[in-house]
Amino acid sequence: MAAEMIDALLEDARERMAKSVESTQHEFSTVRTGRASPALLDRIAVDYYGAQTPLNQLATISAPEARLITVQPYDKSSIKSIEKAINESDVGLTPSNDGNLIRLAVPELTEERRRDLVKVVRNLAEEGRVAIRNIRRDTMHHLRELKAEGEAGSDDEHRAEVELQKLTDGRIGDLESILKSKEEEILEV
Repeated sequence: MAAEMIDALLEDARERMAKSVESTQHEFSTVRTGRASPALLDRIAVDYYGAQTPLNQLATISAPEARLITVQPYDKSSIKSIEKAINESDVGLTPSNDGNLIRLAVPELTEERRRDLVKVVRNLAEEGRVAIRNIRRDTMHHLRELKAEGEAGSDDEHRAEVELQKLTDGRIGDLESILKSKEEEILEV
């Protein structure tokens, strides 16, 4: 009985940590690296008739060339709102529109901008590490509750904590390797 409950807690922690790593990896894809990618615009929300709507729900976003992103709105009347949202975002791209299509030229990154982007990526990675540690903390709390209620013994709790720590270290290691490759991608000239 106790072993099943502990296994369930560890499995839940494993799934939640995997989701945290996946989420952080997705956040990394929204950081510019000098190459055009539709994912750069994933975090942009547009004020569309008073509602904050994700840009990818209002337009087709594509990268026809290595240094160009195009945004084609489904509703032509929303082009000004989309342009405004892109200008106010932190992507650092200036939109130009011809009435039907918004073009975003992706310039070469300066050394200073590369360093700034590395800081952004490191902050995103730290948020991911904090999320993983919070999952560990919650799971530890539940393990201690099981022990306090007499559902699990000290040995079972200790074994579960050791396994949980290995899981945490592994997921943080995954984040570190993703961070390292993203930093290299940003700093690559």
